[in-house]
Amino acid sequence: MANAVLVIDMLRGFLDERFPLYCGQSARNIIPNVRRLLQEETDRGSVIIFSCDNHTPDDPEFEMFPPHCIIGTEETEITPELAEFEGAIVPTSHYSGFYDSTLDEKLAEISPQKIIVCGVCTDICVMHTVADARNRGYVVEVPVDCVASFDEDAHRFALNHMESVLGVTLIRSSSEVSDSRFEIPESVLSGETADIYFVRTHEILAKEGFNPVATMEIFSRGEGILCGINEVMTLLKKVLPTDNSEVWALYEGDTFQRKEVVMRITAPLQSFVIYETAYLGMLASCSAWATAARECVDAAQGIPVLSFGARHIHPASAGAMEYAATIGGCMGCASTVGAKLAGTDPIGTIPHALILVMGDTAKATLAFDKHMPGEIPRVALVDTFRDEPEESVIVAREMGSKLRAVRLDTPSELGGVTVELVKETQTKLDEAGFKDVEIYVSGGMNPERIGHFVESNAPVDTFAVGSYISGARPIDFTADIHEIEGKPIAKRGRTPGITPNPRLKRVI
Repeated sequence: MANAVLVIDMLRGFLDERFPLYCGQSARNIIPNVRRLLQEETDRGSVIIFSCDNHTPDDPEFEMFPPHCIIGTEETEITPELAEFEGAIVPTSHYSGFYDSTLDEKLAEISPQKIIVCGVCTDICVMHTVADARNRGYVVEVPVDCVASFDEDAHRFALNHMESVLGVTLIRSSSEVSDSRFEIPESVLSGETADIYFVRTHEILAKEGFNPVATMEIFSRGEGILCGINEVMTLLKKVLPTDNSEVWALYEGDTFQRKEVVMRITAPLQSFVIYETAYLGMLASCSAWATAARECVDAAQGIPVLSFGARHIHPASAGAMEYAATIGGCMGCASTVGAKLAGTDPIGTIPHALILVMGDTAKATLAFDKHMPGEIPRVALVDTFRDEPEESVIVAREMGSKLRAVRLDTPSELGGVTVELVKETQTKLDEAGFKDVEIYVSGGMNPERIGHFVESNAPVDTFAVGSYISGARPIDFTADIHEIEGKPIAKRGRTPGITPNPRLKRVI
């Protein structure tokens, strides 16, 4: 039997800040997780069902909430980041997706082994739909990183209620990176990458025969999107003893605030003292890249963003950077190593080098089409020999319906890609009968430039971002001991004992 993935209210009306019931950044943060979940479940043969809020103009619900998701309006559309996934659409006008809808019939056709529920809001439509699913005898799983609410306290209450009262299994989505994807180099495991004083501390403690159980807390000097936790967990699972250690942490992709404790390690000190440099570095760099990506994704307001920044960074870090960009919300990345970590396929177009060598943009694009697998989108680079609108039309005529998009990457020496250029390119394509050809833009993209394109209503279908993400300044993380053998202790300026943070979950 196949699984059913029930996607609740991942609609423009709840995920676009232009609309009255926008659920906030916490809701937008789950979009990449839901996207990966849908891709993985589709690959497994699961059936996707979209439960979509649809109301008449006089719906009684508007006595409690502002009018929203009225039938036929833009608010009822699935958010663009998920629109490519095929699935049945079930309109609903009540808190439970089962009430006065066709959901019962759809599920009866599938007879799913289990229902995986994701979407918004955790404490409203998700919880009520889950309750009715359990009342009907369905096995239900809720990936906690694929649900959200505008009210964090209510979100946590709903998760606890679904688990402890309704018998729902709470899981991390299957997109959580497995240990096997991250390879911890021997240079890290041996301590060669550690600050030397940690290595010397380990040596001294060993010679003194002193190995107390210590509690180390890690917090940040800034705020942003947490990334690197999965890699840190892979490292710690290799080095911590299994019998007397535990780790509590926020999850990959969670937001964090300045000075918030994001991870707490309790274990014999000698088992992890030499790895402080490594895990702080993983968090500092990956969180910075993820945060920069999220800034671009937010500026794009639903238009997909790609990470094209591998060329701006040392190849040893390229995979981690591009993986972090996907955690920040990028729909894909260009390098194979980054795509493997993210559990997706690499995305790329055509380089100037191929066009220059072949002497013609259309000829190079036709060669790409001839030799590359059919599942790879045909996206032509159109700024090499002629101006972009002219070259776009030429390539479109040669490629016909096979052409997915054109990419504009005009060099700064010629003024770069502008709003006017994008609009002119779209107009020329439309006039030539190629209204379905999309437009990608790249070259010096950052949140400000992306915001300008969006505010100017430029017909951009995808933004490709490079150095703004890859060049993000690391976010400073600090580690402090707060307990030794259960006794509170701290250096001057810090508070002894455990720092409360109810958001932490036990991960080891």
